[in-house]
Amino acid sequence: MSDVIKLPKLKTRQEAAAYLGVSVFTLNAWASTGRIKLPFYKVGRRTMYKESDLLAFLEANKQQTQPTGGDAA
Repeated sequence: MSDVIKLPKLKTRQEAAAYLGVSVFTLNAWASTGRIKLPFYKVGRRTMYKESDLLAFLEANKQQTQPTGGDAA
């Protein structure tokens, strides 16, 4: 009986940028500077992202809307 290892679905940098709604240039900058912590994998010369990491990044950066109006007394 053989054991099958299920690998995570990886997205290219172009696919990840589209998924996040940012440019490829932005993802390049985040990876170069380390300013934004978004895990990625190097596969040969390609940079790949796990979809679960992209979703976790979005969840971690979710903003709650603030109520508007009313008196700011």
